[in-house]
Amino acid sequence: MSNRKQAFAQPMTNPSTRFMEWKSNDKLFSFWSKADEKELQQKLPFKFLLLDELLTIGGWNDSSESRIFANEVKFIGKQEITVKASKGGVLAKGIYSAIKDQAKNAGGHYLKSIYIMLEDNSLANIKLKGSAVKEWGDFTQANRAALSGQWIEINKAVEAKKGSIKYSTPEFTLGKILTPNEESDADACFDTLESYLKAYLVQQDTEEIEVVAAEPVDDLDF
Repeated sequence: MSNRKQAFAQPMTNPSTRFMEWKSNDKLFSFWSKADEKELQQKLPFKFLLLDELLTIGGWNDSSESRIFANEVKFIGKQEITVKASKGGVLAKGIYSAIKDQAKNAGGHYLKSIYIMLEDNSLANIKLKGSAVKEWGDFTQANRAALSGQWIEINKAVEAKKGSIKYSTPEFTLGKILTPNEESDADACFDTLESYLKAYLVQQDTEEIEVVAAEPVDDLDF
């Protein structure tokens, strides 16, 4: 087997150093630390640089009492998603529009998977769901031209209410323009991510690709 084919045959490890999810009740991000074997908090203020965005499904499956996970896709209307429970096998498979109800009934929800560079130049991933996805979409649409050259800051959480349910979303704002050194660090970080994603998106099989994610945290729809 050629080196090129061997590379695709081996499980790929996501290069992100941490996988963070917005914890609505606490108004901050949290992530699972393998080294500490516990959930840690990323308190605000918090800043990062956007590198790339993908889409996936996550959640919790009550019947199998296990985490729901899926492969990430770039184009949700064209690429298949395989939704699985850690202890329950395949829950749904297909284009998102065709399986979203099936995934939701199993306990899954739509996630925006955002790859970022942290202040220490390391790669990380944040996942947003519900209203936080809308806040992110509004922010990126309004500031698309600036996103490659400026830090993004989250200095506070915005409280909201839907019916009797209270929740919070991160407030995204533009930060300082990157310095030349930071631009260089960002290019290197992006190259590492791009190398991984090129292989990952070609392979697209959750049984062959190592999926590394945060432990289940706050599972509010909002």
